[in-house]
Amino acid sequence: MATWAVTKLTSRATHLPFSTCISKFNHHFNKNCSRNRRRSKITIPSSTRSISSTISSSLEVGQAEGGRESKMETKKITAPYGSWKSPITADVVSGADKRLGGIAVDGHGHLLWVETRPNEAGRAVLVKEADKYGDEPIDITPKEFAVRTLANEYGGQAFTISGDAIVFSNYKDQRLYKQIIGDSSPLPITPDYGGSLVRYADGVFDSRSNSYITVMEDHRESSLNAITTIVSVSLSDGIKQDPKLLVGGNDFYAFPRVDPKGERLAWIEWGHPNMQWDKAELWVGYISKDGDISRKICVAGGDPTLVESPSEPKWSPKGELFFITDRKNGFWNLYKWIEYKNEVVSIYSIEAEFTKPFWVFGVCSYDFIKSSENNNLIACNYRQSGRSYLGVLDDAQNSLTAVDVPFTDIGNIVCGCDCLYVEGASGTQPLSVAKVVLDDNKSQAVDFSIMWSSSPDSTKYKSYFSMPEPIEFPTEVAGQKAYAYFYPPTNPCYQASEEEKPPLLLKIHGGPTAESRAILDLNIQYWTSRGWAFVDVNHGGSTGYGREFRERLLGSWGIVDVNDCCSCAKFLVDSGKVDGERLCITGRSAGGYTTLASLAFRQTFKAGASLYGNEEAYFERSPINFVDKFSCPVILFQGLEDKVVTPDQARKIYTALKQKGLPVALVEYEGEQHGFRKAENIKYTLEQQMVFFARLIGNFKVADEITPLKIDNLD
Repeated sequence: MATWAVTKLTSRATHLPFSTCISKFNHHFNKNCSRNRRRSKITIPSSTRSISSTISSSLEVGQAEGGRESKMETKKITAPYGSWKSPITADVVSGADKRLGGIAVDGHGHLLWVETRPNEAGRAVLVKEADKYGDEPIDITPKEFAVRTLANEYGGQAFTISGDAIVFSNYKDQRLYKQIIGDSSPLPITPDYGGSLVRYADGVFDSRSNSYITVMEDHRESSLNAITTIVSVSLSDGIKQDPKLLVGGNDFYAFPRVDPKGERLAWIEWGHPNMQWDKAELWVGYISKDGDISRKICVAGGDPTLVESPSEPKWSPKGELFFITDRKNGFWNLYKWIEYKNEVVSIYSIEAEFTKPFWVFGVCSYDFIKSSENNNLIACNYRQSGRSYLGVLDDAQNSLTAVDVPFTDIGNIVCGCDCLYVEGASGTQPLSVAKVVLDDNKSQAVDFSIMWSSSPDSTKYKSYFSMPEPIEFPTEVAGQKAYAYFYPPTNPCYQASEEEKPPLLLKIHGGPTAESRAILDLNIQYWTSRGWAFVDVNHGGSTGYGREFRERLLGSWGIVDVNDCCSCAKFLVDSGKVDGERLCITGRSAGGYTTLASLAFRQTFKAGASLYGNEEAYFERSPINFVDKFSCPVILFQGLEDKVVTPDQARKIYTALKQKGLPVALVEYEGEQHGFRKAENIKYTLEQQMVFFARLIGNFKVADEITPLKIDNLD
């Protein structure tokens, strides 16, 4: 039996009632409150004031503890940083940690989305908006099913809708199922290969051949080196034959997209050793009458003198091919393919990112607005200097119009009937889906409604929110800067003495090419409302700042990211914002590796928490090969079903640190993969990190009643 404990929790997170109080605009508007997931309607008055300022100025949030509104000044209690009491408990955080797995619109204009539910062990459910205002949204997925694909391990787009028909990947067996909205009996359309050996993602309907075209990942020959292809699956009733191969031969495929007539197929492909954001290719294949690809042409990425990473091909209603690539200026901008010339032309050039790197299937950063004009109007999101914007591109005028909405961070966009559905968030708004109605000129938003929220109860804690402060800090390379969001300790009931500086928790995003974003995250607010300072770093190699910034990490993973994290911490210490003797670091996945590398190769941080993180590709940069260099406490969290970072890596680190005599703990979760989805595990991870740091470097006692786990070489 192993010497460490495998944690199995049975406690359930508390699901709090939805209560948000909204005051008044210049014109009247209402917000209905419900116990669960009803949408909130915010009607924007005609006014010279911006939508963002109108909405933000009209939100009044009451005292969080007790759920009552209070505008009375209260005398703050003076207590050490880290010891403050907060209503943002680990139960609140874990119960609010719903994830969004994609949005779509059915044939009647109804919004559908996939949400993962921590209180149902992370089950992913397809949900349809309520039939009428005030009703509850409707679960489409039967209880014995879950809408989730394991393709590429990270998954992504696991469903597609056409009219009333849905095709989705079922988590348990990874088969594709067809379901009609309103029918609770999905039928399999792919063979049973025994378990999750064959996986599907990112599919589209092809009405011409009555088939479903999708990426297929086949693990039957090798569990380590799957064969990825693009295939066609028959949608004829009763037929469950092997999928028909359309495109193959490369290592990775994504974004298969069929034109409106079903005559051309576009897709993205790339091969080892490249990642999609390094170098990829956009291809178009011509579909014969029998459904085969008769010939194909490389549209972008094939020129050896031009390094680019095309993404998100999409056919306009008129059959023109649009896509995003980072040729020329190094930023992901929108382009169009002129087929008869086989030329690529820019729609609008700007130093901004119109997409993000491919980690999960189904990214949808733009869509076509229905228009009676000859031009294409494109709703899009773009990102500059750490902020997202909603925009409308006119390809005929080569113009980009920014549309003012309350979101400062925007994800997928889908066009509905006379509206847009936008995934987004801000510093005070958690991840949400909003319905945005534009004016006749498609240049301004005249209506904004929250249709879904990952944490509908979160606004009741607004007085406890720490607002993200964007910072730039110098790196070890002269003249270079990196970026971060700093969250100061914030609690309306507490303050620390003037002489004390707060402890700091520095977080590193995954990827390592992901990006930290300034959105409301109760995981962060859990720390700041208890008196911790928190900083979310975008080190060199992060996306959102162009190819040049992204490529700082090429060949230097474990060096640039580590240096930048240490530089950020030093910058905050030198600025007088945090206590240099109480610096902690944490990260997940690739961020977990950077955490361990920072602890092994630098002496900046006093303790660290790594969540499913390690990297053994580079011997000289792998912390597991240099355990003798560790000198501070470490806590490790690991899912036992993780195929990306396998449990043996965490165990090796744990065993070596234990033998060295350092305080160390390892928590393993049964049934968890690369990322924790169960509410009880999310809660336990958060609480044990807090107590671990408090006991070892904090010099304070946490206010919460938390039973600490056993720490080897300490207890």
